[in-house]
Amino acid sequence: MTRQLQTGAAGTGATGATASPVAPPSRPRRRQRLTLRGRRQVVGALMATPAVAMITVFFLVPLVLTFYMSLNQWSLLGAHTWIGFDNYTRAFSDANFRDAFVFTLEYTAVVTPVLFLLGLGLALLVRRPRKGARVFQSLYFMPVVIGFAASSFLWLYMGQPGLGPLFDLFRRAGLTNPDTNWFANRGSALFYVVLSVAWKFVGMQMLLLLAGLQSIPVEVEEAARIDGAGRWQSFRYITLPLLRPTLALVLVFSVAGSLLAFDQFFIMTNGGPNNSTITAVYQIYRVSFVQFQLGYGAALSVLLMIVLACVSAVQLLLLRNSDHN
Repeated sequence: MTRQLQTGAAGTGATGATASPVAPPSRPRRRQRLTLRGRRQVVGALMATPAVAMITVFFLVPLVLTFYMSLNQWSLLGAHTWIGFDNYTRAFSDANFRDAFVFTLEYTAVVTPVLFLLGLGLALLVRRPRKGARVFQSLYFMPVVIGFAASSFLWLYMGQPGLGPLFDLFRRAGLTNPDTNWFANRGSALFYVVLSVAWKFVGMQMLLLLAGLQSIPVEVEEAARIDGAGRWQSFRYITLPLLRPTLALVLVFSVAGSLLAFDQFFIMTNGGPNNSTITAVYQIYRVSFVQFQLGYGAALSVLLMIVLACVSAVQLLLLRNSDHN
């Protein structure tokens, strides 16, 4: 009887030992995991340090200094004086900056749809793999690699009356008079600048939109065709909705570049005729480096940055909401 009790107790003890829960990992193993995770975090922080340093040195620090300058009466030479928000108050009553900003909005409203429609058309043209598509892609993209100042000087030469080959071509075709100066009229000057900008940047628009089009699954469009959808219906209800992220990127880039327009008007029109083609950045340049009012120029720069950020945020928000709907 005693042996049976001992045997039963031993069996119970063995069964209990077998059913006991698994012991938690030892402290050295846990410390080893924490150490490995800490090492990865340190390595990631070290790899991100150069980018953070560049953003801090070349963006955050100049941004803070610009805002500080905008609160001062800061001339190129001599001491600066603290005036608070007087420069911002002056900006809202400055007729020259208001006219420059209105012209910038007009230029943006004209050049943005031109770039988008031409870029989308070229992207659809070279989307399908056909003979010569790669050659056309290279030809369309080639003006992008040319510097903006160089392309502006090139178009300035081609549009000179009596000298430029493009002006001579239009004259021979009867589209312009020999005595006409395209840069002496506000409308023709704006049209010519838009034409030069389209030639320069439509290749980039085409490349971005082409990447978005090629990311759309072919099976989706084939299924729509099998269901009886035409080309326009397939483009409207399938291609455009799936292209929204790329459209947001392209529109933000285009609008931002248009609001910051400077080189083309500085080189080709020099703000003329009668200061009618002066953009917002051009006016900031004149205030800062011609009139040497660096504090007021900094205030105008801050205001333009706020407008640019708001416009970009509204564009992204509208495209995101339409995507959710």
